[in-house]
Amino acid sequence: MDRRVVITGIGGLCGLGTDAPSIWKEMREGRSAIGPIVTSELHGLTGTIGAEIKTLPEHDIDRKQLVTMDRFSLLAVLAAREAMRQAGLSSDERNAYRFGAIVGVGGSGWEAIEASYRALLLNGARRAGVMDVPKAMPSAAAGQVSMSLGLRGPVFGVTSACASANHAIASAVDQIRCGRADVMLAGGSDAPFVFCVVKAWEAMRVIAPDTCRPFSSDRRGLVLGEGAGMAVLESYEHATARGATIIAEIAGIGLSADAFNLVAPAVEGPEAAMRACLADAGLNAQDVDYINAHGTGTKANDRMETEAIKRVFGGHANSMSISSTKSMHAHCLGAASALEMIACVMAIQEGVVPPTANYREPDPDCDLDVTPNVARERKVRVALSNAFAMAGMNAVLAFRQV
Repeated sequence: MDRRVVITGIGGLCGLGTDAPSIWKEMREGRSAIGPIVTSELHGLTGTIGAEIKTLPEHDIDRKQLVTMDRFSLLAVLAAREAMRQAGLSSDERNAYRFGAIVGVGGSGWEAIEASYRALLLNGARRAGVMDVPKAMPSAAAGQVSMSLGLRGPVFGVTSACASANHAIASAVDQIRCGRADVMLAGGSDAPFVFCVVKAWEAMRVIAPDTCRPFSSDRRGLVLGEGAGMAVLESYEHATARGATIIAEIAGIGLSADAFNLVAPAVEGPEAAMRACLADAGLNAQDVDYINAHGTGTKANDRMETEAIKRVFGGHANSMSISSTKSMHAHCLGAASALEMIACVMAIQEGVVPPTANYREPDPDCDLDVTPNVARERKVRVALSNAFAMAGMNAVLAFRQV
């Protein structure tokens, strides 16, 4: 069974804002949320930069459920609720087993794990928290979304580092295409601002000391962020039967692996994923108007991605708009491509390509149109979202105007 899959609701929160409209507004304006981390508990780390959520939105989540959630799960639930509100959907006894959720995470339960280690190793506690295991498991966010919204269909977690959200959305599309569900909530979430995680990323020597400047010749690395993004996916038939407003179609999926190196990127894997995505969508290279690039701001990644795009799109690569919104919301790991999904959907909806912020100097190795600093109005019928994770796990999605 080959069913068309459409998006009828989106939700998100990150350093740019605590709902999808706010995030998109800041993206359009080219505003970066990157700055000193001031609200997270970093236990004496000073001078650390990132894109953090300063204040969570008001919500009515029951206190008994809250104490079972690590931050990454809470962010996922808040984004999922927003997406369901926009879609105008709710789960009940008639449809609960046809509604599911898949949430991607790059890491999980970091707050619970670090708090437990500190209690046990530094403060002499005799036992860990009774909820530490269920709070920290990678599937916790999907389970919490399921419980919060009463979803009883396919529910599970996905983890593939920085491509986790795109893999989650791809997996959700498969559930609908195969007829296992009519509605799926899918996206990603991550909350990395704890001492041990920040120190671990610093040790890799890929963190920029000032800000994230994708594709700029003076780029110095990535910057971490926190957040979540979720989309309501439906079969086209289900959405039209209930008179839903369709905001985009997921036209194609391309997945590949580099099978090369744990941290160094290779051009062949991303190239294969983009080609597979176009083939799955039945699109020609000339059909694509915009690519939301993986664009981490590291020297090697941006150079590799530029080369992969040129290989796939040939001369058309110079006609497309490309940007990296990580320059604004930073690299939110498991949530990154979920937030970039919001950028792609809204670019299609409004005919505006969000910019690559913080751009200063052209790089001859990254010589495509990366939409520097200022958003550009153009008709976007098809947008691609690239996600290329460590260990060479690649996931590309194609979004199409309906």
